[in-house]
Amino acid sequence: MGNKLNGMVDVSGKDITLRKAKAQAVVKLKPQIIELIKKKKALKGDVLEQAKIAGIMAAKKTSNLIPLCHPLSISNIKISFTLLSEKIKITSYVTARERTGVEMEALIAATLAALTIYDMCKMYDRTIEITDIFLLEKTGGKSGTFRRKNGKD
Repeated sequence: MGNKLNGMVDVSGKDITLRKAKAQAVVKLKPQIIELIKKKKALKGDVLEQAKIAGIMAAKKTSNLIPLCHPLSISNIKISFTLLSEKIKITSYVTARERTGVEMEALIAATLAALTIYDMCKMYDRTIEITDIFLLEKTGGKSGTFRRKNGKD
Protein backbone atom coordinates (compact mmCIF):
# COMPACT_ATOMS: atom_id res chain seq x y z
CA MET A 1 0.00 0.00 0.00
CA GLY A 2 1.09 3.58 -0.51
CA ASN A 3 4.25 4.72 -2.21
CA LYS A 4 7.08 2.28 -2.61
CA LEU A 5 10.59 3.49 -1.96
CA ASN A 6 12.90 2.28 -4.68
CA GLY A 7 16.16 3.53 -3.22
CA MET A 8 17.54 6.33 -1.14
CA VAL A 9 15.39 9.30 -0.22
CA ASP A 10 16.20 12.19 -2.55
CA VAL A 11 17.53 14.97 -0.31
CA SER A 12 18.83 17.19 -3.12
CA GLY A 13 16.00 19.70 -2.64
CA LYS A 14 16.56 20.07 1.09
CA ASP A 15 18.48 22.96 2.61
CA ILE A 16 21.85 22.38 4.20
CA THR A 17 21.42 23.09 7.91
CA LEU A 18 23.26 22.34 11.11
CA ARG A 19 22.16 18.88 12.22
CA LYS A 20 22.85 17.48 15.67
CA ALA A 21 21.91 14.22 17.33
CA LYS A 22 22.50 12.68 20.73
CA ALA A 23 21.99 8.97 21.44
CA GLN A 24 22.72 6.53 24.21
CA ALA A 25 23.38 2.88 24.97
CA VAL A 26 23.79 1.17 28.33
CA VAL A 27 26.10 -1.75 29.13
CA LYS A 28 25.20 -3.70 32.26
CA LEU A 29 28.26 -5.20 33.97
CA LYS A 30 29.17 -6.73 37.29
CA PRO A 31 30.71 -4.28 39.79
CA GLN A 32 34.11 -6.02 39.67
CA ILE A 33 34.28 -5.50 35.89
CA ILE A 34 33.41 -1.81 36.33
CA GLU A 35 36.35 -1.59 38.76
CA LEU A 36 38.70 -3.24 36.22
CA ILE A 37 37.59 -0.68 33.64
CA LYS A 38 38.01 2.26 36.04
CA LYS A 39 41.52 1.13 36.97
CA LYS A 40 42.40 0.35 33.34
CA LYS A 41 43.31 -3.21 34.35
CA ALA A 42 41.36 -5.17 31.72
CA LEU A 43 43.59 -7.65 29.88
CA LYS A 44 42.74 -6.16 26.49
CA GLY A 45 43.71 -2.63 27.57
CA ASP A 46 41.91 0.65 28.16
CA VAL A 47 38.29 -0.37 27.54
CA LEU A 48 36.78 3.10 27.39
CA GLU A 49 39.43 4.52 25.08
CA GLN A 50 38.97 1.62 22.65
CA ALA A 51 35.17 1.96 22.88
CA LYS A 52 35.40 5.68 22.12
CA ILE A 53 37.57 5.10 19.04
CA ALA A 54 35.29 2.29 17.83
CA GLY A 55 32.21 4.49 18.20
CA ILE A 56 33.80 7.38 16.32
CA MET A 57 34.99 5.11 13.51
CA ALA A 58 31.56 3.47 13.26
CA ALA A 59 29.72 6.81 13.04
CA LYS A 60 31.97 7.79 10.14
CA LYS A 61 31.06 4.53 8.33
CA THR A 62 27.30 4.55 8.95
CA SER A 63 26.38 4.71 5.26
CA ASN A 64 28.51 1.60 4.68
CA LEU A 65 26.66 -0.27 7.44
CA ILE A 66 23.04 0.76 6.82
CA PRO A 67 22.14 0.33 3.15
CA LEU A 68 20.00 3.42 2.47
CA CYS A 69 21.77 5.93 4.71
CA HIS A 70 23.35 8.88 2.94
CA PRO A 71 27.10 9.37 3.34
CA LEU A 72 27.57 12.50 5.44
CA SER A 73 30.39 14.89 6.09
CA ILE A 74 30.42 14.77 9.88
CA SER A 75 31.80 17.85 11.63
CA ASN A 76 32.11 16.44 15.13
CA ILE A 77 31.64 13.20 17.07
CA LYS A 78 31.92 12.99 20.84
CA ILE A 79 31.40 9.96 23.03
CA SER A 80 31.18 10.11 26.81
CA PHE A 81 30.84 7.45 29.48
CA THR A 82 29.12 7.53 32.85
CA LEU A 83 30.28 4.69 35.09
CA LEU A 84 27.79 3.59 37.71
CA SER A 85 27.96 0.64 40.12
CA GLU A 86 26.58 -1.94 37.67
CA LYS A 87 26.43 -0.22 34.30
CA ILE A 88 28.12 2.15 31.90
CA LYS A 89 25.94 4.72 30.17
CA ILE A 90 27.34 5.73 26.79
CA THR A 91 26.27 9.03 25.24
CA SER A 92 27.20 9.98 21.69
CA TYR A 93 26.93 13.41 20.08
CA VAL A 94 27.18 13.91 16.32
CA THR A 95 27.14 17.19 14.36
CA ALA A 96 27.11 17.93 10.63
CA ARG A 97 26.05 20.64 8.19
CA GLU A 98 23.97 18.49 5.86
CA ARG A 99 20.69 17.96 4.02
CA THR A 100 19.71 15.03 6.23
CA GLY A 101 19.97 14.23 9.91
CA VAL A 102 22.70 12.49 11.87
CA GLU A 103 20.50 10.34 14.10
CA MET A 104 21.75 7.06 12.65
CA GLU A 105 25.36 8.14 13.07
CA ALA A 106 24.74 8.92 16.76
CA LEU A 107 22.94 5.61 17.29
CA ILE A 108 25.69 3.65 15.52
CA ALA A 109 28.37 5.40 17.60
CA ALA A 110 26.72 4.55 20.92
CA THR A 111 25.96 0.98 19.85
CA LEU A 112 29.46 0.20 18.58
CA ALA A 113 31.00 1.69 21.69
CA ALA A 114 28.76 -0.66 23.72
CA LEU A 115 29.70 -3.66 21.60
CA THR A 116 33.38 -2.84 22.04
CA ILE A 117 32.97 -2.79 25.82
CA TYR A 118 31.23 -6.17 25.56
CA ASP A 119 34.03 -7.59 23.41
CA MET A 120 36.77 -6.36 25.71
CA CYS A 121 35.03 -7.67 28.85
CA LYS A 122 33.34 -10.88 27.71
CA MET A 123 36.23 -12.96 29.04
CA TYR A 124 35.16 -11.94 32.55
CA ASP A 125 31.42 -12.47 32.16
CA ARG A 126 29.18 -13.74 29.35
CA THR A 127 26.03 -12.29 30.94
CA ILE A 128 26.87 -8.68 30.01
CA GLU A 129 23.81 -6.92 28.61
CA ILE A 130 23.51 -4.04 26.18
CA THR A 131 20.25 -2.16 26.69
CA ASP A 132 18.48 1.16 26.30
CA ILE A 133 19.78 2.10 22.86
CA PHE A 134 17.83 5.11 21.68
CA LEU A 135 17.87 8.64 20.34
CA LEU A 136 17.91 11.25 23.10
CA GLU A 137 17.55 14.32 20.91
CA LYS A 138 18.00 15.72 17.44
CA THR A 139 17.97 19.24 16.05
CA GLY A 140 18.04 20.77 12.60
CA GLY A 141 16.13 20.19 9.43
CA LYS A 142 12.51 20.61 8.46
CA SER A 143 11.15 18.31 11.19
CA GLY A 144 12.72 20.51 13.88
CA THR A 145 13.77 19.46 17.35
CA PHE A 146 13.08 16.18 19.13
CA ARG A 147 13.95 15.63 22.80
CA ARG A 148 13.13 12.42 24.61
CA LYS A 149 11.37 12.94 27.94
CA ASN A 150 12.45 11.07 31.09
CA GLY A 151 15.05 9.00 29.25
CA LYS A 152 12.35 7.06 27.37
CA ASP A 153 9.08 7.91 25.65
